[in-house]
Amino acid sequence: MTKHTYDMGVVGNCAFLALIGTDTAVRWLCWPRFDSSFVFGPLLDEQKGGEYSIRPAAAEFTSSQHYVQNTNVLCTEITTEDGRYRVTDFAPRFMQYERYYKPLMLIRKVEPLEGTPRVRVACRPVGSYGEQELTRRRSSNHIAFLGLEEEVRLTTNIPLTYVLDEEDFTLNEVKYLVLTYGAPLEAALESTAERFLTSTLAYWRGWVKSTSIGQFHQSQVIRSALALKIHQYEDTGAIIAASTTSLPEAPGSTRNWDYRFCWMRDTYYILTAFNNIGHSEEMERYFHFIANLSTRAADKYQPLYGIGGQSKLVEKELPLAGYLGNQPVRIGNDAYTHIQNDVYGQVLVALLPLYVDCRFQEPSRAVPLSLVEESLRLIELTMDQPDAGLWEFRHIAQKHCYTYLFHWAGSHAALRVARSLGHQELAAKAQRLIEASEAHIEQCFDIERGVYTNAINSEHLDASTIQLITMGYLDPSSEKARHHLVELEKELKTPEGLFYRYRHPDDFGTPETTFLICSFWYVEALACVGRLDEAIAEFEQLLTYTNHLGLLSEDVDAKTGSQWGNFPQAYSHVGLVNAAYRIAKKRDRPQFVGY
Repeated sequence: MTKHTYDMGVVGNCAFLALIGTDTAVRWLCWPRFDSSFVFGPLLDEQKGGEYSIRPAAAEFTSSQHYVQNTNVLCTEITTEDGRYRVTDFAPRFMQYERYYKPLMLIRKVEPLEGTPRVRVACRPVGSYGEQELTRRRSSNHIAFLGLEEEVRLTTNIPLTYVLDEEDFTLNEVKYLVLTYGAPLEAALESTAERFLTSTLAYWRGWVKSTSIGQFHQSQVIRSALALKIHQYEDTGAIIAASTTSLPEAPGSTRNWDYRFCWMRDTYYILTAFNNIGHSEEMERYFHFIANLSTRAADKYQPLYGIGGQSKLVEKELPLAGYLGNQPVRIGNDAYTHIQNDVYGQVLVALLPLYVDCRFQEPSRAVPLSLVEESLRLIELTMDQPDAGLWEFRHIAQKHCYTYLFHWAGSHAALRVARSLGHQELAAKAQRLIEASEAHIEQCFDIERGVYTNAINSEHLDASTIQLITMGYLDPSSEKARHHLVELEKELKTPEGLFYRYRHPDDFGTPETTFLICSFWYVEALACVGRLDEAIAEFEQLLTYTNHLGLLSEDVDAKTGSQWGNFPQAYSHVGLVNAAYRIAKKRDRPQFVGY
């Protein structure tokens, strides 16, 4: 079997994301929000997904793709017998009038590099997940596409006849295409596009310069950080798991899910990553998102919410062909109905710095203590309640070790807040819940095997319990931690160093592919227990599972190294950033433990 990779790059500006194929085609673009219908979605259906491409007229060509260094600006170069040209794709993002300018605008700069290449431009956006064809209206220098809530407009200096008829033309000078949703471009085309490009390059380079990233595989950590950044929907502060839906975890598995939502759990790991590289802006924006949700929550937080805070994310199937024919194609995600009690601890741990880090103590903005009190109350309320766990089992409820680990960690975070504020009653409650959580975690310990199982009264192992080591519940220098890791290796590790989430059957059978973040958790654990050389070797092996641009999927087929699952996956890039941080800290300070 050949190795399958996602041959696409991602561009975005914290208002939208687009995936661009190596043939210049926009494979995925949802407007006006991350979770809206696609306007271009050939990734899931070549017939219904519309098209936006700047392909060569020649049938045979070669291509290459790269990012402008330290930016989210993507270049695709096409070579044919006639010549060579480059398409530069970017979503404008820069400071303007004391705020970020991040329009729903995809700019494409097309420049000849060699010879006289002939190209063909196609632009056919669609609505309602491919069910709606848009009407076209030709104007003097743009084409308007009508039928959605707001106008989609293509402004270009390419003759409109060539675009409308999808006719070949010779590319002998630089051309620009500006596609907008809603507010159109009403300024000079060429000079504005160049100014936006220069400003966007400067913004991303400045953002990278402001990160605290060590020398250990620095370029890959930068690429992962840049990918993570554009997964935040800045308007509300929500952070999505991935920009896509229904890319299968394995071919024919039917594990095809919509990931364009904000999982509380994923966001904890993402904010940890941003904290590790010295970026706090994302955490502050997320705080506002959580604070808004907390005023609506009754007796629980959901595992995930829409990027606007929507609580109902009803799952349904669409009549689309699916990625490489993999069905069903789903939008929405019924996991919003699940009981996943680890979320309360994750909220507390993620937002802890806002309460105890002096850099965030601004007199103009008080952080409500009620958020801590409510999360702690919910930990207490759910202490003996079975849940679906972090892997979101649909018909299995257990008392999961991972949930109790975050009850423990969240209670520790609450204790730190209480002590910093001198709140004795809250501190006493947090201490009681720490002890209760520890008692439940220890009920998951299998004395005969010397390993923590996935749940109380269960014999199954789960990669999530690696975090008993990385989060400091187990002393990494202890024999108990070392043995726990060895037992997990025996059951869940592949010969290639990849990790399965678990190996027991779930609602859809036994998982076929490995889950990439678990492998990065393993790398962190290796570093923690003192097996640093192995951690470095495993980390470097994991880098071979990126695509040509350094982007990671959710899952990897251990035998072929193929990428599967939604892409790019924030979880996986988080794993890379955090594992690199852990290794760098251990190399610089060998006694360093914990975050």
